[in-house]
Amino acid sequence: MDAFSDLRFFALLMKEGSLAAAAQQMGITAPAASRRLAQLERRLGVRLLRRTTRRMSLTPEGETYLLDGTRILGDLDALERTVAGARSSPRGLIKLAATLGFGRMHIAPALSAFARAYPEVEVQLHLTDRPVNLVEQGFDAAVRFGDLPDSRLTARRLFANQRLLCASPAYLAQAGEPVQPADLLAHQCIVIRESDETYGTWHLRQGERQETVKVRGMLSTNDGAAATTWALEGHGVLMRSEWDVAAHLAAGRLQRVLPAWALPAADVTLVYPTRSDLSAKTRALADFLAAWFSGDRKDLLAQP
Repeated sequence: MDAFSDLRFFALLMKEGSLAAAAQQMGITAPAASRRLAQLERRLGVRLLRRTTRRMSLTPEGETYLLDGTRILGDLDALERTVAGARSSPRGLIKLAATLGFGRMHIAPALSAFARAYPEVEVQLHLTDRPVNLVEQGFDAAVRFGDLPDSRLTARRLFANQRLLCASPAYLAQAGEPVQPADLLAHQCIVIRESDETYGTWHLRQGERQETVKVRGMLSTNDGAAATTWALEGHGVLMRSEWDVAAHLAAGRLQRVLPAWALPAADVTLVYPTRSDLSAKTRALADFLAAWFSGDRKDLLAQP
């Protein structure tokens, strides 16, 4: 038996006033209850009760054990009610990670509305373009793009998002438009450095055909906004998510390159550690963001 179980047994015993009554409440025999008390006293190394054939009374040690134990049990019950309430009613702190650009443009406004809808949930938004480890860094959830890298995580798609190749009309007028993926080898390509393994490697697909091209260019960066600026200023071909360049494409500042070829999808997802007892605050955030991005995204993506 653990210490909390012993405390509950002793509190019940004193409430009922006899071993027989306590045994009846517990669904055991009176001798079993007597043995339980003896085991408790042996574990503590003190006598908790003075017993006669007619009555039992607390020893000084038993009085301390009962009074302080009752307080501890009350605190434990209050703690469990708080935790259980957090699962049924969204409240408490939630830590969310997101990428810099998308986080500023779309997640921050969504969280503003979320905070009004759930005033008992405190939100900490951490913006970074570095990968985060949810478990090790203590995040409740993160907004990510593309495939799920960790089987210990659960992903909920917020909306479908594709990667596009694009360039400014001025660059294409000067350098010509690629017709096949291999043509990219002769072009200046603006590369976003995300990892050494995938640096400058673009995968394209058209039906059953698949092409992988290792592109090069004079400009590269780890920041998507900087890369987009360079593309707008005519420095080369850029691969970027639809949400990031849709407004520029609509305004004619950028133009699609190889539009008949598809690149790996970059669906926007909310990921969180896989577990069956997902807290109410995380579930509320997942539902809210899914609803936030569920409507027509044309206006959302067309925002400058």
